[in-house]
Amino acid sequence: MTVQPPENSPSPVPPGGLRASHDDREAVVARLRDAAAEGRIDLDELGERVERALGAKTHGELAVLTADLPGPVRPEDRPPLLLRAGVQGVSRGPGYWEVPGRVIAHGGLGGVKLDFTRAECRLAEVVVEAYGEMAGVTVVVPGTWAVDTGGMDPGIGGLKDRTTPDRLPGTPLIRLTGSGGVAGVVVRHPNRRERRKLPGRPAR
Repeated sequence: MTVQPPENSPSPVPPGGLRASHDDREAVVARLRDAAAEGRIDLDELGERVERALGAKTHGELAVLTADLPGPVRPEDRPPLLLRAGVQGVSRGPGYWEVPGRVIAHGGLGGVKLDFTRAECRLAEVVVEAYGEMAGVTVVVPGTWAVDTGGMDPGIGGLKDRTTPDRLPGTPLIRLTGSGGVAGVVVRHPNRRERRKLPGRPAR
């Protein structure tokens, strides 16, 4: 026996017919701008597609605008970030940067500073391989993040962990590995001067 749906029941929504939200439209616009920056579409086509995206009412209308573009790169699929200090030294941060799943830092003769305080991290865990070598590596993490140093070899220079174990739910865990080398590795939260320069605080 076939059961008939009530006469007033809503019809099934066809594939792609779901209504798009503001966030859905903005996400497509961001992908289109990335594609233009990569040379996949020209500026005229970018303008045309963005206009159509902002006026789209359904997911189907949005899908056709990115159907010929590769999908967005997930953070865990990004290649490792490699920092080699050499003689001059090198740093990443404290400005905005996107965190991959793995960071490799070689202190060399000039030292490395790896600052996560303004970084965007969409991962639950990040592996940081720190090799102090001759000049050392300093890793700065927000006060709400936690660090696991169990995989770290202190070497001659040692490991100085000045972080607290407190971790805010939903924030990343930094798994620190590598070796302290001659100069050592330091992991800490922002100091007073660095905290004054964080967003929402006047720079002095």
